[in-house]
Amino acid sequence: MKSLIAEFEEQSFTQIIFPHKNSDWSSYLEEAELCFVNIINAIREYQSVLIVCHNIEEVKGHFTNLKNLFFVEFKTNDTWARDCSALAILDAKEIKLLDFTFNAWGGKFDSEKDNLMSRSISSIYGAKLETIDFVLEGGAVESSGDGIILTTSACMLNKNRNPHLNEAQITQKLKDFFGASLILYLNHGYLAGDDTDSHIDTLARFISRDSIMYVKCEDENDEHFSELKLMEDELKNFAKLHDFKLIALPMSDEVIFEDERLPATYANFLFVNGAVIVPTYGVKQDAEALEIFRASFKDREIVGVDCQTLIKQHGSLHCVTMNFAAGVSIN
Repeated sequence: MKSLIAEFEEQSFTQIIFPHKNSDWSSYLEEAELCFVNIINAIREYQSVLIVCHNIEEVKGHFTNLKNLFFVEFKTNDTWARDCSALAILDAKEIKLLDFTFNAWGGKFDSEKDNLMSRSISSIYGAKLETIDFVLEGGAVESSGDGIILTTSACMLNKNRNPHLNEAQITQKLKDFFGASLILYLNHGYLAGDDTDSHIDTLARFISRDSIMYVKCEDENDEHFSELKLMEDELKNFAKLHDFKLIALPMSDEVIFEDERLPATYANFLFVNGAVIVPTYGVKQDAEALEIFRASFKDREIVGVDCQTLIKQHGSLHCVTMNFAAGVSIN
């Protein structure tokens, strides 16, 4: 049996790439560094954090102590760990890491270094890493943990990823890579300012084998209303067919930077052992979202982390982190 290990299952550590002067954070680097430090400090209360960074000693200086922190040096293009890190699968009772090709969401940005990261630092992982000749980002797939993969057609079937393959071929490859019995495509749903061509982790997430959280827009004057309503209809159809429970998250007020609306989404939350870390954006919906998480996770602590800095670069909490399943040690 093979499966893409679900994010709500037990983890070993979280990987994160620390911002640096040659990344997109350069114009407000100190602000970004503080944001990443706050995220790392929130995570390490629950589990270890592996920090990929340009200069280990320099980055260590941002922390008063190094409890639960591990470091590896590698020069990256940027810091979107979710999309350029390896994915953990269970294959015949053995955990393996799949290193897919990363082309910066269809060649939108430089990605040569990020694409080489996982294989370059592979000796730090206590699991076998396999390089896969297929363009796929971690934020593009959600696993139920028992054979169902949720994704979006706008991203997964986009010709800027794997143009030589058709839908049937891509679907079969996903089944083969992840041991999946079913690939569910959402054909609707988007967020303004999103560079990823509608990653699933901005829209809808498995929180258990039979429950999905998703973004719902109730303001008919909001530009997202029609597409998110159509997405909700698709999810309701999936729920009927597969006995899923659906939990709606609010659409945030407009978050604007440099005259552009940003994709501020509460679906970009992060699972860690014993807790769920939730991005907040300094808007009134923050409190509502946190209450929904508390009601949905009685057995986990709910921790809000200010992600207003992250969203300036069109990503959020889940985008800058990657979970590694229990059994993958740090060497």
